[in-house]
Amino acid sequence: MSRVDLPGVFIGAHAVAAGRITTRQLRELSFRRLTAGVYADPGIAHDHQLYCRGVALTLPSGAAIGGRSAAAWYGASHARVHDPVTVVRAPGVRWGGRRGTVVHRTDLSIDDVDEIEGVPVTTALRTAWDTAVLERTTDAVAAIDAMLRAGALTLHDLVALVEASAARWGVTRVREVVELVDDRAESPPESWVRVLLCGAGLHPVPQCAVFDGDRFVGRVDLGFEEVRVAVEYEGYYHFDPEQAARDAARLAALEAAGWVVIRVYAHDLRDIDAVVQRIRRVLIERGATFSR
Repeated sequence: MSRVDLPGVFIGAHAVAAGRITTRQLRELSFRRLTAGVYADPGIAHDHQLYCRGVALTLPSGAAIGGRSAAAWYGASHARVHDPVTVVRAPGVRWGGRRGTVVHRTDLSIDDVDEIEGVPVTTALRTAWDTAVLERTTDAVAAIDAMLRAGALTLHDLVALVEASAARWGVTRVREVVELVDDRAESPPESWVRVLLCGAGLHPVPQCAVFDGDRFVGRVDLGFEEVRVAVEYEGYYHFDPEQAARDAARLAALEAAGWVVIRVYAHDLRDIDAVVQRIRRVLIERGATFSR
């Protein structure tokens, strides 16, 4: 029996009952087990959305993929492959979830849920709300930045939702996150660093344009224009020899334009206080004034 007789993601017991596969084949062939009783063809892209699709097959009515798991459908693929799948369910739905899921009981109406590629997913606006409530500020802002950048929702819609939800549980938390989001951010680490700097009273401009006179030099991840200080997050791809050469030329151009560039690497984020202090020290040396 060929695997092409099966859907890409399926409930094993259903496939066996329908005669599409035997219990032995299910056990011995290299199907990927997503959650209890749910399998996937190993040829399908192995990402967090795949696990969401598996969990979706087990969801009762009144439950949906939500939070940062749902954000993957709106341009924010920040959840890692094996992170628990976030599920939201209405108060009247009795479902404790399966292994590999985190279930949140919340008010949930049919207007809060869309079906995308057969998966019940909270709407973009509801996803942003839940992400702001449930996740750390840095992660929530990074996810919503990406959703804004992808055009899945607008800042106007977010602000309007907060203004219309004064008595809603979690609104204070959502308001704090919305005040920090910015669709100019181009990567999660860039958003993380910006949020942490803002929390320390430092307010850089995302994707700041740098000019040398009238000549456009380029854009930096985060810029303090008045004192010409740039903060650049260097991901792993920057270690590629060709990219490193481009980075060196770019750095030289920025320095020639009178800018100081502070480079932040992944390992630096383990001690973000040290990063903030390093940036603050350079800003003070360059004559910056700032307040919390």
